[in-house]
Amino acid sequence: MSLGGVASGLGRHASAASAPSPVSAVTITSIEVIRIEYPVVGRFKFFERPDGKPSGRPSVLVKITASNGTVGWGQSVPTPRWSYETPESVVSTVRRYLTPVLVGLDPFDFAGIHRAMNSAIAPSFSTGQPICKAGIDLALFDLTGRILGKRAAERWGRTGRKHIPLSWTLNPKTLDDVEGLVAQGRAKGYRHFNVKVAPDPKFDVELCRIVKRLVPDGFLWADANGGYDEATAAAVLPKLADIGVPVIEQPLPANRLTGYARLRKLGALPILMDEGIVSTVELEEFIALGLLDGVAMKPARCGGLTEARRQIETVLDRGLMFLGSGLTDPDLSLAASVAIYAAYDLKYPAALNGLQFLSGSILKQPFELKDGGLEVPLGAGLGVEVDEARIQELQVKET
Repeated sequence: MSLGGVASGLGRHASAASAPSPVSAVTITSIEVIRIEYPVVGRFKFFERPDGKPSGRPSVLVKITASNGTVGWGQSVPTPRWSYETPESVVSTVRRYLTPVLVGLDPFDFAGIHRAMNSAIAPSFSTGQPICKAGIDLALFDLTGRILGKRAAERWGRTGRKHIPLSWTLNPKTLDDVEGLVAQGRAKGYRHFNVKVAPDPKFDVELCRIVKRLVPDGFLWADANGGYDEATAAAVLPKLADIGVPVIEQPLPANRLTGYARLRKLGALPILMDEGIVSTVELEEFIALGLLDGVAMKPARCGGLTEARRQIETVLDRGLMFLGSGLTDPDLSLAASVAIYAAYDLKYPAALNGLQFLSGSILKQPFELKDGGLEVPLGAGLGVEVDEARIQELQVKET
């Protein structure tokens, strides 16, 4: 895909984000990155070491300062077992490649900023290093929101909702673990559950059967993370539908496009894509090819709020489904996800499991579960305040 192809994804939904700066002569003066790591609580397969013990959840904070002294904070959340980006690649890319092309630019020119980033770090099939670029996008959204004194929904001309219900993630090693894990979630106030499935179809069917029996009225969302082959998916999807599973997320690897077309024609379950959707360019192509029924959104995956908003509007314009998901987001990345899902009236419980699997926070007022979900922060920018003293508690020393 050419650079022009990716840049064209800025399209018709970008007009509000691309407006000229409302503050005369404000420019980006500095960009800083800080590596931190959150302790992991419980078992989640993406944060397991080869010996089976939990590792930490890596993250990179991005601090952008404007010429008027305003500061915005963002966060990149690389997950090497989920994508190719690492904490080290995020830090080196921001310092060596993105900062030189962004310092001096208008922080309100989101279209120009994303063009500059895509010029410095070119695309391959889609946007290059989108998880890294998400940290920049979030920090600029936070900075410009603080200058304007507006939160996300206000900036986008939307009312939105005040509370986002959450889904409890289940990835048990054995079926004997399921009842206890469901009980843990219910004890904390969760009423909805998402399950990690694939590659074992027998295990997956029984797992979903148990969860549906234990929580018959909850929304049960199955995510394969691309772990089935086409024949297995074709066989297991009707069985999951019979149990009452309403959707399947990423049943096949992201590059099995003809498989997605054939699987969708079977019509057993609505098919959502996740790992295969980074920019609006391929989203529009995949819709035109009839490969999907919706998208499991992740602002962290697609380069930040600018692109996530464009994709949500594209999906809604086509009458398709969007679910709210994440990359076990902490703090600032979580705030961004909550803000956009609330602004766009997400209809389903969001699989934002940072509170479930992580401990520690850099916020003055950390997120807390309320009535099985999260209240939308009401402050300007991303809505939350960073406590810089807390950063030191989680900071990773660079070698």
